[in-house]
Amino acid sequence: MKTQVGRAIELGLNELCFTDHVDYGVMTDWDEGEPKVWNGLTYRNVDYPRYFDRLRELRRSYSGRIVIRQGLEFGVQRHTAARFDALYERWRDELDFILLSVHQIDDLEFYPPEFMKGKTQDEYNARYFEELLHVARAFDRYCVLAHLDVMRRYDPAGEYPFAKVRDVVAEILRTAIQKGKGIELNTASWRYRLQDTQPCRDILRLYRDLGGEIVTIGSDAHRPERLAGHWDEGRQILRDELGFRYFCTFEHMEPRFHKL
Repeated sequence: MKTQVGRAIELGLNELCFTDHVDYGVMTDWDEGEPKVWNGLTYRNVDYPRYFDRLRELRRSYSGRIVIRQGLEFGVQRHTAARFDALYERWRDELDFILLSVHQIDDLEFYPPEFMKGKTQDEYNARYFEELLHVARAFDRYCVLAHLDVMRRYDPAGEYPFAKVRDVVAEILRTAIQKGKGIELNTASWRYRLQDTQPCRDILRLYRDLGGEIVTIGSDAHRPERLAGHWDEGRQILRDELGFRYFCTFEHMEPRFHKL
């Protein structure tokens, strides 16, 4: 984390938010059960006390040089939503920002593509957006929808036509807008060599046309060398192609608008 902060300062950023993953259903917390092991590596959810202690330490050390925000990425499934409600209540005073993602369905991962096995491209894409709609309607403890069309990263059949899912995506976006939630432009789309932004321009444009105004820009870096990757391209697309005037950062779960 210290390396990430140092890299952010090198890049001239004045604000950085950490959003480590929590994925109940496939990963356990540090005080429960056996860890997930994949490709020889051990995975657990965030060690919350150590995580927030470390962030507080970094905020003190770098005070006046960069603003460090405290966030999490919630990988919610319909049957795990109650656990995330409880997690939020426990740590709400520490949190500036929460991304809402769907990384698994029925405890089956998109990568490796366990969830897609035995299903057609139509079936697994339809089920993904149905799950996201259900979660977006039932769950409120978040700020923005992360990489909304994340299935495009892992779809073994390639790019899926937006027209086939437009109606359900519009309902997801209406739900988010009604709740005062935003959407993330995830610039890792360049790293994944996707054919368009993530979410695609059609989704971002639809969000704007439906009245959405809360947009964040996240590099989904995971590694310091990827931090703020393709920020300038993403910012230009939002402003010049899609007509957004502002992007947002968050403080205590409330958006702060900055001119693009």
